[in-house]
Amino acid sequence: MSSVLVISGSPSRTSKTERIGEHIAQRLAAAGRSVDHLRVRTLPADALLGADTRAPAIAEALAAVAAADGVVLATPTYKASYSGLLKSFLDLLPQFGFAGKAVLPLATGGSIAHVLAIDYALRPVVHSLGARHAVQSFFLLDKHVTVVDDEISVHPDSGGPLTDVIEQFDKALDGIPHSTVLGRSA
Repeated sequence: MSSVLVISGSPSRTSKTERIGEHIAQRLAAAGRSVDHLRVRTLPADALLGADTRAPAIAEALAAVAAADGVVLATPTYKASYSGLLKSFLDLLPQFGFAGKAVLPLATGGSIAHVLAIDYALRPVVHSLGARHAVQSFFLLDKHVTVVDDEISVHPDSGGPLTDVIEQFDKALDGIPHSTVLGRSA
C-alpha cells in the first residue's frame, strides 16, 4: 500500500486550505492509501524558523516526508506565491527530498488572478526537490469551498476537476502514465 503525506502550509487554524488537504487525505484513504496529514503550523516555530532539523518534531516531520511515496502540498496563496510557512518547511528538506515521489501541488486563493502562482512559484521547487512525477497542479477558489459544522463541500465548478486531479495523483502513485488517467492510452 502506498503512503501519502498531505502537507498543509496555512498558518490559520480555520484554514479552508487545511480542510481541503484533509478532504484529499480522506479521499485517498478511502481509495486504500495510507495517509498522514502534516499541518506545518503545528511545528515549533523556533525550530522551524531556526532550521533545527534535530528538534524532535521537525525530525519526525522530515522522516514522514522521506517515508512517503507521495506528497500533497496544500497552500494558500499569499502575495502571488505559496505561503512562507510552507517555504520554511520545504527549505528544511534535503536537495532531493522528493526523489522517487509523486507530488500534487494544490493552492487556494481568493481570485483566479493568482492561478499561475502555483506553476511559477511552487512547481519549480517541487521539481528542484527531485519529484518523480508532479501531477497537474490545482488551484481552488476560496469561494468554492464551504464549511458548515466541520463538513466541507466543494462547488461543482471545482469539485469535478478536483476529483480528476486526485485520481491523477492516485494513479501516479502506482506509476500509471497521466495520459491513461485522462482516458487516452499512452
